[in-house]
Amino acid sequence: MSKASARRRDRALAGGFAFALALAGAGPVLAADAAHGEQLARRWCAACHVVAEDQTHGSDNVPTFEAIAKIPGFNPEKIARFLQDPHPRMPDMQLSTFESADLAAYIASLGK
Repeated sequence: MSKASARRRDRALAGGFAFALALAGAGPVLAADAAHGEQLARRWCAACHVVAEDQTHGSDNVPTFEAIAKIPGFNPEKIARFLQDPHPRMPDMQLSTFESADLAAYIASLGK
């Protein structure tokens, strides 16, 4: 293999490696959107949960989103996974992975 061919190969490998690193770091770029999560909460959850400060009431024996966010050890990733599965006392919202992450980010924002 000529030196020129070896340099082209090395540049191509380096470019591929840089591309792979960029993709691996794409997580923060695709961060959850708490504002969209609030819209989802008002649409899907406000009938039972108090989801925002301007909401006056929810169902009895149902925690507010703020109370959920302040539970010791609260983890947005766990609540997002929880929201992906239908549960007996909750509607099957059929949220996408991104929607459940957005909703979890919104809930987490209320605990601050």
